[in-house]
Amino acid sequence: MSRSPRHDKILQLVRESGFMPIEELARLLDVTPQTIRRDINQLCEANLLRRYHGGAALGNSVENEDYFARKGKLQSEKAHIAGLLAESIPDHASLFMSIGTTMEAIAQALTLSHKGLRVITNNIHVASIMSANPDFTVLITSGVVRASDGGITGVATMDFINQFKVDYAVIGAAGIETDGSLLDFDYREVRVAQAMMANARHLFLAVDHSKFGRNALVRMGHISDFHTVFTDAAPPAALGKLMQEHNVELQLAEA
Repeated sequence: MSRSPRHDKILQLVRESGFMPIEELARLLDVTPQTIRRDINQLCEANLLRRYHGGAALGNSVENEDYFARKGKLQSEKAHIAGLLAESIPDHASLFMSIGTTMEAIAQALTLSHKGLRVITNNIHVASIMSANPDFTVLITSGVVRASDGGITGVATMDFINQFKVDYAVIGAAGIETDGSLLDFDYREVRVAQAMMANARHLFLAVDHSKFGRNALVRMGHISDFHTVFTDAAPPAALGKLMQEHNVELQLAEA
């Protein structure tokens, strides 16, 4: 779905409030309730919102979108985030890389621009991309491979990660609430990400703007756990203020 500026504004208003009535959205955006209903239907089809009687709230908090649907969305934004983050990783660094389609974009950017990296990942796609660079050492974790997206999770995965102490952990999240909570859908994936965070000197969070205000079931941590957040658009005002209070650096990728 190609999102219009009005769609983006609807999503912003719903993220800020949690739930928005149709009549209120129509008033704020100066359009008819019928137009808002059509917009909400389109956003629901894209799994960005859920429609309720009289209004809309954020999308499904229990089940993530299909991997191939996620991979096809916001490709340009993810590429810009990847390029910006890659500039902050020096050659000959060691790093963890977690699960997610944004991680794959970052892997591609690093593979094309860096040398001497030592990479530990539980993401089969990241390992495949980065192993194409003969100057990299790529370690893939033990554990159970998730058929849906090539992610590796489980106790063996955490045991593997806990053997290392690296320079950087590059982590994604499925959702970020305005109180700074980082969320994901799979508790096993969350525990692996937490192990990476506990065993890295610098923590980088890489998320596109659609993650701001998005619901998910499992709490991974708090945005204040990270040193730097890389994204493609400014976060909601409350979240931006929270990041400033906790000295979390914001890096915005230019389109």
